[in-house]
Amino acid sequence: MIELISQPWPWYIAGAGIALVMFLLLWFGGEFGVSGALSTMCSACGAGKVAPFFNVNWRKQLWNVVFVFGALAGGFIAGNFLSNPNDLELSAATVRDLQALGISNFTGLAPADIFSPDQFLSLRSLIFIVLGGFLVGFGTRWAGGCTSGHAISGLSNLQLPSLIATIGFFIGGLIMTHLLLPILMNL
Repeated sequence: MIELISQPWPWYIAGAGIALVMFLLLWFGGEFGVSGALSTMCSACGAGKVAPFFNVNWRKQLWNVVFVFGALAGGFIAGNFLSNPNDLELSAATVRDLQALGISNFTGLAPADIFSPDQFLSLRSLIFIVLGGFLVGFGTRWAGGCTSGHAISGLSNLQLPSLIATIGFFIGGLIMTHLLLPILMNL
């Protein structure tokens, strides 16, 4: 069984799984989104006494918090017990593009040239972590949800704001990849 679940699965298995989860959520009136779990946790901890935004019935959304903790636990188990990061295969074009940005270490899941402990306090890492984290948090709140909530749940519900947000996410990703990342990698 471990051999079966530790192998890469085809994309259509994950797609069918996401479709099944979305069908069940729609059937039972739920909404999917990871950022909603953060507001649920804030509400459960009493943030509604300070900010009216968090004054909601957090017990109705507790399943979302369980989902996020399950995703974290599943990622930990898969990353530490069911996979070998050295088995990651990058295309030759990706390797060339990353080398052009100054990345030379391709072992593991995250490039050590950016994410190693000795790089942590560099200007580049601070921009990635602090400014990037702020922009992701601000954007999630401003867009009324995260990428998973809009792109999976919102599009499944045929919501126009989710389509607009998802298009914005893709445009932002393209701008970051092709315009900003080369500049940041040279800091």
